[in-house]
Amino acid sequence: MVGVLVTRPEPGASRTARRLQDKGFQPILLPLTETVPVDGGAVPANAVAVAVTSANALRHAPKELIAALAALPCHAVGKRTAAAAREAGFLSVSEGPGDAEALAGALAGSLSGKTIAYLCGRVRFATFEERLEAATMHVRAVETYDTIALDYSDADIIGRLAGQPVETVLLYSAKAAAATRALIGRPTLHDFFENTRFFALSGRIAAALGDISGERIQIAKEPSEEALLALLQRRR
Repeated sequence: MVGVLVTRPEPGASRTARRLQDKGFQPILLPLTETVPVDGGAVPANAVAVAVTSANALRHAPKELIAALAALPCHAVGKRTAAAAREAGFLSVSEGPGDAEALAGALAGSLSGKTIAYLCGRVRFATFEERLEAATMHVRAVETYDTIALDYSDADIIGRLAGQPVETVLLYSAKAAAATRALIGRPTLHDFFENTRFFALSGRIAAALGDISGERIQIAKEPSEEALLALLQRRR
């Protein structure tokens, strides 16, 4: 059975582990980051819509914030985030194409000149906001969570690996990819990753692996877990 190292934070890590087991893989949980709630500040008074590109932004959002925004149209980046928005209490939720840049393009065409509340994390890429602002939209970021790195001793990691080399790693974020590269750089752990294959959600995430050979890296055709796991199965 192929062992797959899962680096994403909880609760997503356990959800991915169950999917891997159902597909006949052996998941090894090693979350390299975790998300924690933060106070994002006041709600934009003149917002006409809400955008969300991560389910974590909804999971960590205070109930008072959701209540203040729930009547506005909510534009979610993809299927899972849309489901989280409905569960949180948004009354009108549209499901985007699964890619933040594509969502920004869709919104730019319909909300030019308007103000939009963007529920997000402190650690994020600026592309989504820049694309909207270029279309003369006013983006008001409401940060509801932060992403922090988790630290493990060499002994902790070797214990989780049961002393076996790592066959495959799933990477869902650039921060986790950079943390994985740092682990590989530790002298005690280097040999465990000598022949590892890496499956990344996007090219940007793969780039965070630095000098690791591109031949060992596979990139999902679209930034979704379904595409990532499909790639994993094809390369089995």
